[in-house]
Amino acid sequence: MAPPPPISDAPGAPGSDGPDPAPVPGGWRVHRFAEIDSTNRFLLDRARAGAPDRTVAVADHQTAGRGRLGRTWEARPGSSLLVSVLLRPVADPGRIGRSAAAVGLALADALAEVAGVDARLKWPNDLVVADAKLAGVLAESDLVGGEVRAVVVGAGCNLRADAVPPELAGVATACETVAGRAPDRDALLDAFLAALDHHLAAPDALADAVRARSATLGRRVRVDLGADRVIEGRAVDLADSGALVVRSDDGTETTVAVGDVVHLRPVD
Repeated sequence: MAPPPPISDAPGAPGSDGPDPAPVPGGWRVHRFAEIDSTNRFLLDRARAGAPDRTVAVADHQTAGRGRLGRTWEARPGSSLLVSVLLRPVADPGRIGRSAAAVGLALADALAEVAGVDARLKWPNDLVVADAKLAGVLAESDLVGGEVRAVVVGAGCNLRADAVPPELAGVATACETVAGRAPDRDALLDAFLAALDHHLAAPDALADAVRARSATLGRRVRVDLGADRVIEGRAVDLADSGALVVRSDDGTETTVAVGDVVHLRPVD
C-alpha cells in the first residue's frame, strides 16, 4: 500500500512520490504526516529512490512503528514526537552507531532546552529519566552489496502522559509526567534538528558528549548478548564507535557492540 501524502509546511510541497520539500534551516527537508505506517520505513524507501541527506519524516501517528529486535512502538495519536532522519554519506558501518548516538544526544539536548527535562542516554538506544524510559532510538541502513549507502535513524519520545499505557507505568514515563506539561512538538522538533546539526558538524566531540550524558556508565549492568549469553559487571566506558565496555568482577573487560542492558540496583 502506498504511503499517504505528507503534510508539509513548505509552500507548494509535493506528495511523497515527488521531489523532497524545500530545505529549511540546517538543510533539513521535512515531510509531515498525519498518519503513516512507519517513518523509518518511509525514509528507507526514499533512500533507495535517491532522496538526499537530511531528509526528515515526522508523524502524528504511526500504525506500525518499529523498535529494536522486531519490537513495536505504539502511542496514541498526537501524544509523542515521532521523527526519522536520513543521513548520507556513510563512509563505514561504524557510522550507524555514531548516527544513532548523535540522534539520541540531540533529542536529550532538545528536551532540556524546550521541556526542562534532564533525559539521560541508556545504552544502546533509550533515553531515560530516573531509569524510566522516555524515548527510544532505532537506526537502520540502506545496504547495497554490503555497502552502507544511507542510515535512517528514528526516535519516538513520549510527550503526553497518555503516551504511556497503564501496564508500563513506572517502566516508561513522559515529559508531561516529569515536567508537569507536554512541550510543543514543533518547538521540540526544531530544537532537535538544530542540536543534531551541531553534533553532526562536530563528530570528534560526539563520544565525549555521549559519555557526559550517559545513564549507563558507572552502573552495574547485566547485558544480554543473545544465544543465552549474559555478562554482568560495571559499565566503565564507551568506545568511540559507541560500543559499551563492561568490566566483570574478575577484572575482565568485554566490549559489547550489540546487546540489551539492564541497570542493576545496588544492594543495601
